[in-house]
Amino acid sequence: MSAAPDFSIVTVCRNSAGTIPACLDSVLAQTAALEHVVVDGASSDGTLDLVREHAARPGRAHPLRWVSGPDKGPFDAMNKGIAMAAGRIVGILNADDRYEAPDVLDCVRKTMALRGVGCCYGDLVCFRQAAGGEEPVRYWRAGEYDRDRFLAGWMPPHPAFFVERGVYSKYGGFRLDLGTAADYELMLRFLYLHGLSCVHVPRVLVRMRVGGLSSASFAARLRAHAADRRAWGVNGLTPLPWTIPLKPLRKLGQWFARPPVS
Repeated sequence: MSAAPDFSIVTVCRNSAGTIPACLDSVLAQTAALEHVVVDGASSDGTLDLVREHAARPGRAHPLRWVSGPDKGPFDAMNKGIAMAAGRIVGILNADDRYEAPDVLDCVRKTMALRGVGCCYGDLVCFRQAAGGEEPVRYWRAGEYDRDRFLAGWMPPHPAFFVERGVYSKYGGFRLDLGTAADYELMLRFLYLHGLSCVHVPRVLVRMRVGGLSSASFAARLRAHAADRRAWGVNGLTPLPWTIPLKPLRKLGQWFARPPVS
């Protein structure tokens, strides 16, 4: 029986034919030992055909497993993918996103081993597609880890967040009753409530397309604000009066920060 890979990378998708090839290629290019788990939400635009073709490529360095069917949204699909995972470390990479370089996962593995931590996170660049190619619009420089930074509205960038698989078994997966705040609640639960050891990897790990659901409109921002507050309440935690208002405000500086040249 072959040994479990170092990583399970979970990608959830639905009608992502326009973007998922770059995501799949960036995972396949990784030099670390991994498996790629794709959970498709019954796509109707050819996404699944692209996944099948990628999985069948001759000489693949990493196995790609996939399932397809209806789900209750992206976080339900992520939970399904985590349940399928066999790797020691789990990362979530959305179908619109990609890893910055082929050595990203090797860097994550070495950092976690060297520092003896159960999770880590890195930096992230948000981009949009322009006439001349990709245009960086935000640089999320996450900074050094300090549990108390959550009280100041901080959170790590979820696509650049990696956790040992056993943590999900011990503390649970994504809650489906918190909307777009499910990733925030999970990291708050792992890091702030349970005090999981964590470290920052000081480099860009992921490139992410702009246009997240939580920032789509003012009304969506209000819903996200309420969900962020609930993320504390469901864990029996009380934020400071400025914690939740500071969370979206912390992003303002990301629009002016200069991202590193890739």
